[in-house]
Amino acid sequence: MEGDYQTWHLHNQGEPCIMGVKRIYQKLKPTARCVMGKDYSVTMTSEPCDCTEFDFECDYGYERLRDGTCAPAFWFVPSSMSRRCTMGNTFLNSTGYRKVVSNNCTAGVMEAYVSRREPCPNRAPRGLHLVTTEGRLTAMLGSNVTFLVFLEEGDGSRTSIMVDFGDGNAITYSNVSSIEDGIKHVYKSVGIYRVSATGKNSGIKHVYKHVPLIWGQLEHVHLSAPFVAVKNKEVNLTAVLWPSQVGTAMYIWWFGNNSEPVITLEGSAAFTFSREGVTTVTVQVSAGNTILQDKKTIAVHEYFRSHLLAFSSNLDEHNPDVTEWRLDVSRVIKNSMMHATGVRDDQLLVTVLPGLPTAAEFFLLPDKELTEGTPDRATTHLDQLSEVLLSALNQNLVQFTLRPGVQVTVYTAHLSAAPLVDTSESHSGSAMLMLLSVVVVGLAVFVIYKFKRKIPGLNVYAQMQNEKEQEMISPVSPTENAPNTQRELVTSLELLDTTLDTQAIGCIKPHSNIKFTTEIPTYVNV
Repeated sequence: MEGDYQTWHLHNQGEPCIMGVKRIYQKLKPTARCVMGKDYSVTMTSEPCDCTEFDFECDYGYERLRDGTCAPAFWFVPSSMSRRCTMGNTFLNSTGYRKVVSNNCTAGVMEAYVSRREPCPNRAPRGLHLVTTEGRLTAMLGSNVTFLVFLEEGDGSRTSIMVDFGDGNAITYSNVSSIEDGIKHVYKSVGIYRVSATGKNSGIKHVYKHVPLIWGQLEHVHLSAPFVAVKNKEVNLTAVLWPSQVGTAMYIWWFGNNSEPVITLEGSAAFTFSREGVTTVTVQVSAGNTILQDKKTIAVHEYFRSHLLAFSSNLDEHNPDVTEWRLDVSRVIKNSMMHATGVRDDQLLVTVLPGLPTAAEFFLLPDKELTEGTPDRATTHLDQLSEVLLSALNQNLVQFTLRPGVQVTVYTAHLSAAPLVDTSESHSGSAMLMLLSVVVVGLAVFVIYKFKRKIPGLNVYAQMQNEKEQEMISPVSPTENAPNTQRELVTSLELLDTTLDTQAIGCIKPHSNIKFTTEIPTYVNV
């Protein structure tokens, strides 16, 4: 009978609403003396509860704070939910909460917690990205560079994109969706280009800049190294690349017979040569898929002398400024200097320097048999060789024939600052007159200086000057130390001139192969 039953509310620690529903059951009273029949079924009634905040959990991308509210996680951007939303459509805008699965609550705070359906906003383009398909900032010259443009936020169908390639070319697209396959561009010159992408939507724009580096293929390597190096002294070596911008390059340096190379990422290296002799330095440059090398031969010596050489101006007209020509002319100059001075082949090195006007440098090496182990003797020997060579150069004894009709004169560079005479076929009359004028004036000055005390007028003037000096030195007795008569003064001065004229002046013994003359030397116009 119904009087034997009582109602029982399912609850959770006194809370009757569980998962948004109240559940009421019928059960026997403790004092009932009856039993349930086989046909009895448990009677249960339920009714929904009003929603409370406990019926909701944090939505995707949100996390529960200490005060119980839900806030966006550090990695989540709430506005990204509408990124693909287009104008005219709607989307569900999350409030940060969602109803717990299987919860059946109604009304209450549901309107404040459930997601709201809102129209898609007209958002300004944000999160504009510009990348290359390969994800690299480098490209080879002449190759297709494909750029990809995409938005994190904004209506892509209503956002126009303008891409400026940084080389004077730009292109505009009406919307982002039309360039899903990328934008291709070919750069025609090597350089660093600042590429920018500008997105516009309803007058609002967003700019993103990207800097790709366009590298050229390595075409040539030149090793810059000294022709002669000092033993046990550091030497700087430089590898010059063409074109200069070839991306990341690796430099492999080989010094002499060393079995292990020196590898650097910079185009310069320093090395100290510990042995005398001729050493070969090789540099290999690897850039992209290209490997090129260059090598130089360096003479290593502990003692040497060097001087710069200049040439007559007609040599510049035949100088193509290439390595092969410089090597050939260096050998010709060396042979000419050896023939004019008698210096041995192993004591002389000559190299023609690149560029115009044509210049060269020669190096003198000591005789090992005579100077080994004696630095002072080596220095003296080099000084003697320098005097021999410079004397021959000053007398224009070093000449060579470049080609039929082209005679080139070699001389030291410091003597070519202001040449007076051109030894080519067409002589300058004004230059000859200038030279003769200088010679005449020089002789006149020399004669006056040499014989001024023997000229009566000048002699009296010299005597008067001497008396004035004596007065200034000894005011008490001005004539105490002066000569007694004018005749004695003239006689003493003549004796002094005779003594000076008869004194011998020592000189350096000239080389046997050099002819010394009393003719006035001529200089070459460069």
